[in-house]
Amino acid sequence: MRNLKLIIRYDGTDFFGWQTQPGRRTVQETVEKAIAEITREPRVRLNCSGRTDSGVHAVGQVANVYTASKLSCAVLLKAINAKLPEDVGVREVTEAPQSFCANKDAVRKMYRYVVQDGRLQDPFLRKYAWFVRQHLNAEAMARASRCLVGRHDFRCFETEWPNRLTSVRTVTHLSVNRFGECIWIDVEANGFLYNMVRAIAGSLVQVGRGFWPETQIADVLHAMDRRLAGPTAPPEGLFLMRVTYPESGADRPAPGETDASRS
Repeated sequence: MRNLKLIIRYDGTDFFGWQTQPGRRTVQETVEKAIAEITREPRVRLNCSGRTDSGVHAVGQVANVYTASKLSCAVLLKAINAKLPEDVGVREVTEAPQSFCANKDAVRKMYRYVVQDGRLQDPFLRKYAWFVRQHLNAEAMARASRCLVGRHDFRCFETEWPNRLTSVRTVTHLSVNRFGECIWIDVEANGFLYNMVRAIAGSLVQVGRGFWPETQIADVLHAMDRRLAGPTAPPEGLFLMRVTYPESGADRPAPGETDASRS
């Protein structure tokens, strides 16, 4: 059996998330069916870096799959994409070590949350950004976000805590930048809690609107109470951008800090 690593991108608008669900159109089931048609194997199971919710998009989702197929990676890449619908595609297919696990071996993931602000919604962004009918102060949002970088207990940004062994995560990068009518909130961490990025985005928008002072984000973080944080931002603005893996076994996340949940 070969272990193959796939990098997958998808428009999550018409999917009920990544994970297979009875009677629902999901990314996992769609890609598994395409692979099975090519390899002629009765059972194909993709293991991904972390599930995404309904409506959430991915530019660099990573998954691995075991197969007995002897087709080259280049042939498999072309053949699988020929079987996939227009809203999902495989960017890369490469050989991976037998021990490689797309979920457990991930050391960092980066999500981008996109907000469009202003008086008029761009119809071309309605499926890919959260529209806020007000000009946001991106500079204030950026300053407020700085307290989130580092190793903290992020339970205040987790839906239905506790969901995991621990709610401690290490955010290695967080930036807020304006590009025209859009604001990009980029968050990279060694793992994410359920709805963590969307809760952070919802809280930072409260600052951008002027509803909260910049210092309130730090107050919420230290209070460790989800009820004090902002709303969970809608799913259409969230993109899984990339997943990072160690070149050796030295850079593995601590137990309980891996990401098997949704952001």
